[in-house]
Amino acid sequence: MSKSLLNRAKTLEPLYPNKSTGIFGGKSSGILNWNDIAYPHWYKIYKRLIGNYWQADEVNMASDVKQFSSLTQSEQDAYLKIIGLLSTLDAPQTRTALLLSLYATDASVQSIMAVIAQQEAVHNESYSYVLSSIVSLDEQNRSFQLGRTDPILLKRNEKLTEQYNAFVEEPSMENILKTMTYTALLEGMFFYSGFAFFYNLARHNKMVGTSTMISYINRDELEHGRFIAELFRATLAENPTYNTMEFTEWVYTHFEQSVELEIEWSTYVLADVNGIDINEMKGYIKYRANKMLRMMGLSEIYQDHVENPMKWIRAYTDSFDETKTDFFEQKSRQYTKTSDLNGFDDL
Repeated sequence: MSKSLLNRAKTLEPLYPNKSTGIFGGKSSGILNWNDIAYPHWYKIYKRLIGNYWQADEVNMASDVKQFSSLTQSEQDAYLKIIGLLSTLDAPQTRTALLLSLYATDASVQSIMAVIAQQEAVHNESYSYVLSSIVSLDEQNRSFQLGRTDPILLKRNEKLTEQYNAFVEEPSMENILKTMTYTALLEGMFFYSGFAFFYNLARHNKMVGTSTMISYINRDELEHGRFIAELFRATLAENPTYNTMEFTEWVYTHFEQSVELEIEWSTYVLADVNGIDINEMKGYIKYRANKMLRMMGLSEIYQDHVENPMKWIRAYTDSFDETKTDFFEQKSRQYTKTSDLNGFDDL
């Protein structure tokens, strides 16, 4: 595949049409009329995304503040490590979404990516918020350092880091497609063992505030993953010279590598947590990988894991009516808004 570099999209170019001639490397005036875009259904995605607006400090953490010290040591350790993991994934997503938008010549993609970047920033803020509710600043900092210091987490994130940085250094069409592959993995598979940990606590009536926060993050990530998968397919369709057997095999190989690394990380961080079946978690990770591959227009690679083996998660997530993502179609969970930071007036 060619590695000719793409130019950043111009902010305004009146000589070009309003409806872009291409998602990347096309021509567009930079003027966005949502009623005249190349992919009209993306307006619905934009509307769903902005409809998900929420703020971290609207979730009352008062009960979590009381409960954290009563968690087992294994649960406390996993809680802090998984928050550290999630923060290392969401922080670069803000930047990556913005970088993708800089090279997108379709103004609708730029707008959708702007919303996604904002939501990823909120997610990262939420991890700071929950930790500030329950542990000291020193412990917060240790959790956020894990992405730089924990050898298992470093290993797990190595390929993702390499590809994201490759896109920065060499903004080619190939690297955009590969970066979208890793973004789809991140939005659709990497987060989910961490999400499951917090839902498992909630089903034992522990740290319900945190799990409620996670459910809102989860809802956002489902939409992000859905859009990235569509963007990936549309970009390949517009650039068929990249739709090769070689690139398809690259995607499958990196999915398989990512699944193995996610299983290694999950086993490491969840092995001593009551209520989590590690074999079930392994199947769940493979199920999520299959799901993202289907959304990207590719075939499943784990034929024995086409069904969700962790159906108990259904009770701990929001109702995502439009997303239609299997086990996330349940009654909306209510959260208590608090006007005071972390709900300390309720202690």
